[in-house]
Amino acid sequence: MEDPIARFDAWYAEAVAREPNDPNACALATVVMKPTGPEPDVRIVLLKGHDSRGFVFYTNRESAKGLQLLGRPVAALDFHWKSLRRQVRVRGPVELVDGAESDSYFATRPRESQLSAWASRQSHPMGSREKFEAALAEADARFPAVVPRPPLWGGYRLRPHEIEFWEDRPGRQHHRELFGLLNGRWGRTLLYP
Repeated sequence: MEDPIARFDAWYAEAVAREPNDPNACALATVVMKPTGPEPDVRIVLLKGHDSRGFVFYTNRESAKGLQLLGRPVAALDFHWKSLRRQVRVRGPVELVDGAESDSYFATRPRESQLSAWASRQSHPMGSREKFEAALAEADARFPAVVPRPPLWGGYRLRPHEIEFWEDRPGRQHHRELFGLLNGRWGRTLLYP
């Protein structure tokens, strides 16, 4: 049985080599709880790591997605590499990435992105752009050298229990394979297009 993580590694490497823009971009779907019941929410995030433990992305933990993942720690990712005519869908539970791993990644970010993590109350109403720019200037003055990771900013790891690989074929006769994790082992099912 093929390992779906190894296949993702190969497809992702090809996307990095050939996809013209943001090969690590993926749609992240979460669940938002409304008074009328649960609703889906989706946005684009950037994959910042993946291995046998799962797929990692980072955000403000008080952003809409952060609060949604706190309330319902499950999500789905969808990678669509249009120029390769491929798609990968991933579903599973989500957990927090530990502080050391989050610190390590944060240290690699450009200074401007680090300062934004301090200045932005991501997803909350802003009032005016000037207020955000003043918060950026304040963060810049507060951290003249190294910018530490804000306490409310960090990583999430989606631990996949399903991974679907989709390849475009002529006549909409696409090739689809769904891998499901059961008792620690991956099984594979072919799906109709």
